[in-house]
Amino acid sequence: MGRSLSYNMLVLEGLTKKYEGVHAVDNVSFKVEKGDVYGFLGPNGAGKTTTIRMIMGIIYPDTGSINLNGENINALGRYNLGYLPEDRGLYQKQRLEEILNYFGLLRGLERSDAKNRSSMWLERFGLGDQGSRKVEELSKGNQQKIQFILSLLHDPDLIILDEPFTGLDPLNQLLLKEIIQEKQDEGKTIIFSTHQMEQVERLCNNICLIDKGSVIVEGSLEDIRKKHSSDAVEVRFSGEINEQKASSYFNELEITDDTLSGVLSKDPNEFLGWVNASVDVLSFQLKVPTLEQIFLEEVGKKK
Repeated sequence: MGRSLSYNMLVLEGLTKKYEGVHAVDNVSFKVEKGDVYGFLGPNGAGKTTTIRMIMGIIYPDTGSINLNGENINALGRYNLGYLPEDRGLYQKQRLEEILNYFGLLRGLERSDAKNRSSMWLERFGLGDQGSRKVEELSKGNQQKIQFILSLLHDPDLIILDEPFTGLDPLNQLLLKEIIQEKQDEGKTIIFSTHQMEQVERLCNNICLIDKGSVIVEGSLEDIRKKHSSDAVEVRFSGEINEQKASSYFNELEITDDTLSGVLSKDPNEFLGWVNASVDVLSFQLKVPTLEQIFLEEVGKKK
């Protein structure tokens, strides 16, 4: 019996790792569905990289389990995983073609296939004429592109990207996002780890937000935003508004010549009915909290 398209490809349960008695990762659990771009978020030092290193088998958890496609990941091996590490580790004296072909062979590709894929990805990243150059001759941004290529070269089903945008200019960040979207369209599963929370707002459907080794928020980004949304509104208008009457609908209110914004104390529909009858409403929107705002709110609850 085949699995549905939305089965849980990766499941972490109760993952814990201590260093000198300090919890780097403390009882972390989450599930990543096949075909998802999953955001694994938190500030520097939150435990993201430690968790990823446990998934990759670089270090082992003190307690907890990691299952891939329903089986213990250590029993399966990790040939079907692609990994872009936070700490870059390219051989500086080697030529790009040599590095890419070598890693392709390590991942089980035939020599001709490794060469063809390496050439294709170098072209895609604007490095098609750079294959004979040594790594040390490249900018940090171009070295980052090579690291990204290495995570994709063997066409893995699960791709783990730890701080992938480091060192990239906005144009190349856009290219990276395009490729992530393409891989999702192909049915690949991507875990995207970063402390730059604004980067995942348009990429991820589901997230896990951690701080000091513990899960703060986990689940659907849409549901998390709904849970944390307030009745904060912004109205652009034309005409004269009764500021005293308007303030009766709000806990907090700010009015300029053509914009009214604040946090409603009454039913939004009641306010909307009044403001529509009072002025010409050009736009009306409920403000959606950012991930950074959600994080700060959740951390504040724990203090």
